[in-house]
Amino acid sequence: MKAKELRALTDEELKEKLKELKKKLMNLRFQNAVGGLEKPSEIKATKKDIARILTILRERELQAKGGGE
Repeated sequence: MKAKELRALTDEELKEKLKELKKKLMNLRFQNAVGGLEKPSEIKATKKDIARILTILRERELQAKGGGE
């Protein structure tokens, strides 16, 4: 998911998306350990999406505190 698309979501929607992605990552890791994962690159993409969401949430938190210094 692109950062632009994520920025359009509210904080609550981002937090919900974060929960979903963390569950997905856990399932992907489990499948990878068992040996049935078709696209191992999906793990990396999911991690990047999680990082994007956390970054956007942190930016908003800093802006709310007063300027984002």
